[in-house]
Amino acid sequence: MPTGKLYLLPTPLGETDVPTIPAYVIKIMHQLDYFIAERAKTARHFIKTTNPVKPFNELTFFELNKRTPQEDIASFLDPAKEGHDIGLLSEAGCPGVADPGAVVVQYAHDQGIQVIPLVGPSSILLALMASGMDGQSFAFQGYLSPKPHELAKDLKRLEQSSIRHRQTQIFIETPYRNTKLIEQVLKTLAPNTRFCIAARITTPQEYIRTKTVKSWKSTKIPDLHKVPAIFLIQG
Repeated sequence: MPTGKLYLLPTPLGETDVPTIPAYVIKIMHQLDYFIAERAKTARHFIKTTNPVKPFNELTFFELNKRTPQEDIASFLDPAKEGHDIGLLSEAGCPGVADPGAVVVQYAHDQGIQVIPLVGPSSILLALMASGMDGQSFAFQGYLSPKPHELAKDLKRLEQSSIRHRQTQIFIETPYRNTKLIEQVLKTLAPNTRFCIAARITTPQEYIRTKTVKSWKSTKIPDLHKVPAIFLIQG
């Protein structure tokens, strides 16, 4: 019996952004019976908005999050050994990129299961595209320290790395700490360092602006409390 495949299924960055998902991705998703997702409830909601052809009682969902026992993760791929294709869904965006699904992809490779990435929105790449910063050399840093003193050191380190390597530095923050992060950026970085704020990407409320730190200090910062955002700097 041929082994099933693991499809990496992109999801919308905003709740109303299903049109950003290509039709061929939706078609493949509708053919699947097994899904791995960070939250089954979110995955079901997304699938429901695409008018699925199969009833939900025929679908199986495995939840992958920080509470999932490590020994359970490999078993999520058992249906593939029986010839069934499996879909891996992120909470938003591309599975495996700043997403716990990367460990499932690694297990798939270890078990000889074919991994097929599908096209969809990546907030990291979309922010980089729209920032006007260097797209030839860039690094995604994930989350920086939540402690003000350590955050300031992280920001200075990234600024120096950006200058030294001529590299765009990209990072994110827990949405409820966005305001404090922006305040620390403006307090810490050099006046001529460019800083991009990219929030609500692909939604009708999309906000993407790149300015020097000096210019940001005289700009009214939008209210981004609890708003998903990506931040980029280039020294």
